[in-house]
Amino acid sequence: MSTPRTRVAPSPTGAPHLGTAYVALFNYAYARSMGGSFVLRIEDTDQQRSSVAAEQEIIAALRWLGLNWDEGPDIGGDVGPYRQSERSERYRHYAEQLVASEQAFYCFATPQELAAMREEQRARGETPRYDGRALQLSATEVARRRAAGEPHVIRLKVPDVGACEVNDLLRGAVSIDWRQVDMQVLLKADGRPTYHLANVVDDHEMRISHVVRGEEWLSSTPKHLLLYQALAWEPPQYCHLPLLRNPDHSKLSKRRNPTSIFYYRDKGYLPEALLNYLARMGWSMPDERERFSLDELIEHFELSRVVLGGPVFDLVKLDWLNGQWLRELSPLELQRRLVDWRLNPELLSAALEHLQPRMERLSDLVPLGGFLLGAPPEVDEAHYRALKPPLERQQAVLQWALWEVEERRFDFERDALFNAMTAAAGALELSLRDCFAPLFVAITGRPSSISVVDAMAMLGPDLCAERLRTALTTIGAPSKKTRRQLEVLRGQVGKASAADVGSDGREPE
Repeated sequence: MSTPRTRVAPSPTGAPHLGTAYVALFNYAYARSMGGSFVLRIEDTDQQRSSVAAEQEIIAALRWLGLNWDEGPDIGGDVGPYRQSERSERYRHYAEQLVASEQAFYCFATPQELAAMREEQRARGETPRYDGRALQLSATEVARRRAAGEPHVIRLKVPDVGACEVNDLLRGAVSIDWRQVDMQVLLKADGRPTYHLANVVDDHEMRISHVVRGEEWLSSTPKHLLLYQALAWEPPQYCHLPLLRNPDHSKLSKRRNPTSIFYYRDKGYLPEALLNYLARMGWSMPDERERFSLDELIEHFELSRVVLGGPVFDLVKLDWLNGQWLRELSPLELQRRLVDWRLNPELLSAALEHLQPRMERLSDLVPLGGFLLGAPPEVDEAHYRALKPPLERQQAVLQWALWEVEERRFDFERDALFNAMTAAAGALELSLRDCFAPLFVAITGRPSSISVVDAMAMLGPDLCAERLRTALTTIGAPSKKTRRQLEVLRGQVGKASAADVGSDGREPE
């Protein structure tokens, strides 16, 4: 048997996700355990949401974890390019080939027609799916409508009887009724491919032998197998990993658990401990030991030891395991890790610029600036009640700030944050002092401190988001009705500049 080729294929649309690390780890371990290759591919077909900054964060996050790839967008390889945005002509070629072989067809349905079609199907208790009406059009009619420039997509033909048998390496044979599978769009009206076409073409051309991915993709596998069959290609072997879960067994989400890889880096978790924990979520060593290195994982790795079920992501357990790793470090190595973490010259220099004017003794550094070291400030509702604005107004400020933090991940610098919150103050009819007051408490733990937007820029978006969510848990989040009103108001305000509201660029302290 030839050596396996696996891949991880994240979309660069936001913070590098813990789920990406989880899937990458199992692909990496399997490839390395078998002497194979591990590939990084960037799936950036969603051009509106994809960004270069997000791609760079994915690369940095996986590098921090030590999951190094053999081929990828940054280092190249024999079967590139490794960004889907650079492979557009390949997808169009294969989509047209599928139409020519009558495995796919042109569809002219408008969004309004599709919505009405699916509403009627729901009313009849059916699974909403495209009903195949374009298949009734004659070749002459299709040619006429295309020549007239009528917007259209290319859809995959899907059988309407029988079932698809998916052979999963963990689950064995899984039968999925074709009536549950939609006639998937392969090429959109703008000429861009959907995930499903691009995924199959890339896996084939990059010679991926094993697709190890999350179980949420199991229901899409019939579409992928149908494409392999239509293109006369040998499909890879599929393995669908159990999803990471919140404590309530819902899918892991940032609303209940931090999901950014960089959150765990910035909080002071060791990459070895995080990988160790992610491996333990769905796999176990033959001797059942809890602490093991990446090399030890590779040495003993077998896909058959992956456990099905919903592994619960437990921060308490991760803390315990991280502590085990920390205590194994030599004092010199621990010192190096601390410096690399948040005691590096760049961060200290930025912090001291603001802390030094407030210091009277060297020992003032910790009480004044300890909140910059990752641990959230210990505050309760009383801290917020002591402020001038009523709690419901503070809720609005904190919710607005959280939205700004989440959306400004790649524009996270003090002036942008200051301008956004100054605009919020105007929209919420609050003075700057009253608007910034709850932010000071949430971020620094004090009613006044160093510049809170500078502190936010130093902490980064992940730690700021955690503190804002904690604050909203402490004093209560706005009601759904209020949130909708805030969203409308924020949309009207847009990104007003500090000059628009007459600010001199300084925040109250």
